[in-house]
Amino acid sequence: LPYLQLSISISIASPAFPVPIPCQCEQVKAWGTKGGCFGARRARSGPRRGSGRREGEGGEEMKSSLRSRQEPRRVSNAVIIGAMLLSLCVLSIVKARYCATPFGIAATPLSSSPSFRLIPFSRSGPCGRVVGGSPADVVFVRAGKAEDQLQEQMNSSIRMETEESPARTPGEEEEEEPEEEVPTSTAPAVTTPPAVVAATTGGGGGGGGGNIGNKKPKGKAKPTCYMTSKRSERCDASGDIRVDGNRSTIYVSGIDREWRTKPYARYHDPVAMASVREYTLKPLPAGGDAPACTKNHSVPGFMFSNGGFSGNLYHDYTDVLVPLFISTHQFKGRVQFLLSGMKPWWVGKFTPFFRQLTRVDVIDVDNDQEVHCFPRIVIGATFHKDMGVDPRRSPGHVSVVDFKRALRRAFGLERAAASRGGATGTGLPRLLIISRRNSRRFLNEREMAKAAKEAGFEVRVAEPDQHTDMATFAKLVNSADVMIGVHGAGLTNMVFLPRGAVLIQVVPFGGLEWLTSVTFKDPAADMEVTYMDYNVKLEESSLIDQYPRNHQVLTDPYAVHKQGWDALKTAYLDKQNIRMDMDRFRATLKEAMSRLP
Repeated sequence: LPYLQLSISISIASPAFPVPIPCQCEQVKAWGTKGGCFGARRARSGPRRGSGRREGEGGEEMKSSLRSRQEPRRVSNAVIIGAMLLSLCVLSIVKARYCATPFGIAATPLSSSPSFRLIPFSRSGPCGRVVGGSPADVVFVRAGKAEDQLQEQMNSSIRMETEESPARTPGEEEEEEPEEEVPTSTAPAVTTPPAVVAATTGGGGGGGGGNIGNKKPKGKAKPTCYMTSKRSERCDASGDIRVDGNRSTIYVSGIDREWRTKPYARYHDPVAMASVREYTLKPLPAGGDAPACTKNHSVPGFMFSNGGFSGNLYHDYTDVLVPLFISTHQFKGRVQFLLSGMKPWWVGKFTPFFRQLTRVDVIDVDNDQEVHCFPRIVIGATFHKDMGVDPRRSPGHVSVVDFKRALRRAFGLERAAASRGGATGTGLPRLLIISRRNSRRFLNEREMAKAAKEAGFEVRVAEPDQHTDMATFAKLVNSADVMIGVHGAGLTNMVFLPRGAVLIQVVPFGGLEWLTSVTFKDPAADMEVTYMDYNVKLEESSLIDQYPRNHQVLTDPYAVHKQGWDALKTAYLDKQNIRMDMDRFRATLKEAMSRLP
């Protein structure tokens, strides 16, 4: 009976087949008698008159009639069964594709998963079933494409990361720091449980990272440490904060687990991070077990590191100074810097810039014997992009132009815009040639200077190094209208160029356009600097004297690239010098002159 009802319901929906009409049988067992319902009627009414040949003929006719009625029903049933099986297959595929949800919510600390980003999800999944324990649950999802093998091996002093953090949804931005006046009282740090703070950022980078795409419901605590991009992690907590830097420990009231972090914005690079000191955030012990405060602060503390590749000018800006500006300018000087891995000469070099961000001296937190107590602690600066700032994500929507403005104030740079008339507006434009001592040297530097003078430039040649006085060199760069140099850290000084100046990057032979683009070409536009490149031909490279003409280094640079960063660096960066073609150089200078305001 149930099968017949199913047959009826589906057959009605398919008009191409006859619709069977069930009879009303009084006895269920009558359905099993010969002739179906007709047999049931005969069983109910007894033998009919005129049995014999007529009865036999009638029986044969009835059997024939039943067969003719059952034939389309068999076809219909076969179609129904086939349709049901096909539907089950389709539903299985749909379920596997759209209704699958991960099981087992990861409990790994965010700091140990830099290549993931966090996305919140609710208890109602897309298939109407529970997929998470609470609205605050998160799952780890890969952020973006896997890095290229070559860039994973870029462990030298000029290692670049080209992937930006994920795009943000409209209106989503990093939580700005409070700008209200900070009390000047030096009372002991409070011991009440803090409201743990963590800015909601994009990214995303991710990167890696553990970014949270949507705001959590009110009342739910945000994580103490979280990835602000694929390259940077930030820990943020308020309450009774006690920093015992000599033991690399920070005690925080109101947290129930430990967090480990390294305050350097290069999480994607294990070589750089290996030399960065790790700090542990621990729950503040109850009673008298907590270390006593020996120095109280009424302003927040901000911890960062100049480990990693610090000392290379490009990495000083990309990994430390620009992220530091992004993360602390909103404090308006009311912040105490805690520097891990402090190099005194490095701090002295950039002290004028630090004075734009804090009113007090930087503390060497690793070697300090004090227990510093703060109302709030932030550990780790936020990275946006190489040598750049994303105004959509930065507190106050500041840009790299604001960063350059802070540098101008720090080093007393008065010149705001370049000109064909030079610094005075009535003289000659100045060309600054960035010289190099070791690899990637200009082999005909004197000829270049002479050609530039003949082209109508006032020429300066300078070679910066780690011990160059930053203020003096910044003023020299700021006086230039055009700056030229082979790809390297020295071109980082473009941050001091005036608005409208021209930067000419000499790209060594070897298919390095991707590297030179991410390092200096892409940031130049945001810095209001006109960019030009000069791609070295094989005849201008010293490599032609070092290898046979059929050597792979000369004939197939991309095959060398596939061998990894070390092979690329050795062949095209460490062993190559440049002899500029004077005709090409003069044409380049002429174009640069035409691009000046």
